[in-house]
Amino acid sequence: WSLAVAIPVAALVVLSYTFLGGLSAAIYNEVLQFFVILALLIPLTIAALARVGGWNGLVERVTAGPGGAEQLSAWPGQELTEIDNPFLSVIGIVFGLGFVLSFGYWTTNFAEVQRCLSAKSMSAARRTPIIAAFPKALIPAVIVIPGIIAAVLVPQVIDIKAGAAVEGLTYNNTLSLLMGEVLPNGVLGVAIAGLLAAFMAGMAANVSSLNTVFTYDIWQDWLRPGREDRYYLQVGRIVTVVGCLLAIGTAFLAGSYDNIMDYIQSLFSFFNAPLFAIFILGLFWKRMTGPAGWTGLVAGTVSAVTVDLLVRTEVLALSSQAGSFVGASAAFVVGIAVGVGVSLVTTPKPDAELVGLVWSLTSKAERSHSTTGEDAGWYRSPALLGGIVLVLTAGLYLLVP
Repeated sequence: WSLAVAIPVAALVVLSYTFLGGLSAAIYNEVLQFFVILALLIPLTIAALARVGGWNGLVERVTAGPGGAEQLSAWPGQELTEIDNPFLSVIGIVFGLGFVLSFGYWTTNFAEVQRCLSAKSMSAARRTPIIAAFPKALIPAVIVIPGIIAAVLVPQVIDIKAGAAVEGLTYNNTLSLLMGEVLPNGVLGVAIAGLLAAFMAGMAANVSSLNTVFTYDIWQDWLRPGREDRYYLQVGRIVTVVGCLLAIGTAFLAGSYDNIMDYIQSLFSFFNAPLFAIFILGLFWKRMTGPAGWTGLVAGTVSAVTVDLLVRTEVLALSSQAGSFVGASAAFVVGIAVGVGVSLVTTPKPDAELVGLVWSLTSKAERSHSTTGEDAGWYRSPALLGGIVLVLTAGLYLLVP
């Protein structure tokens, strides 16, 4: 199928179960789709590794090609950031990507936050992203490795990487090209189902998030308060339909990019990065004010968009990917600076209204209440689980440099 057919059909499936089943249906389907995606990626990774002679064979092929060992090096990572200066390249990876974009995604991207808010208790909500981090730490093995293999195994991808123009193909076709190269026909059906599941899971998460924010936080709280639940249910269903239409439009927009990751990271630098800056400032500084938060958010977004425009007009000699790292860094720094500046000239809320919201005004007992009552148990401690995740992640970096 062409994109013009595949995207609307997949969107119709998402609309049907989200419209009829709501948030719970979306979450249950995302869990099932996660395993369908793994059913694609795991055999694809194994088959592709076998074709290149295992891990050692892959390393030999990559290092023998253009760029050499730098292709597999995280430091200074100039092949990743496409920034010529080694020092600035590391800053782009550590600060722009590793801190601002990554932390912003895990803490302020509403599709993830909503999954935590749907938990049965505060304790479960706190543990949700930490527990999710365990499988997430291993996911690169079936996402990054197939991409590396495709770069040395699939002729069309090799040509694109070398700068040649391949008619009708971009980096976005890498996974499908690798599937056709290494998977037998009998497995391709499962592979296609995995691709559709990946699209539908992301779409359902964002549509249900839009539904919740608009219906409850905007329509119910500000525009039409005090109505019956049936009324808000109807509003939510209308928003679900509108959200699916918007998702179809953005899917076609994303398809116009040669590398869809450039599109995603640009959006994150526009919105997640400044939101994360304001969020982290308000969490630890009780002097932060509402006007400062809004002003800092807008200023951060404007700065990221400005960097993107300067890159696109070639005023800044950066690639699109490097531009998203720099834009995220600029959004964070500007957001913090404007937030602090405006806070100093506006009136803060009294401490009594900030208890439980700001770290310094929240008692130690309240911060640790997730391990008491029915959730008692040292093994449930978010601090302990988070520490284990950090050790696991550090170990993976050491094992796979």
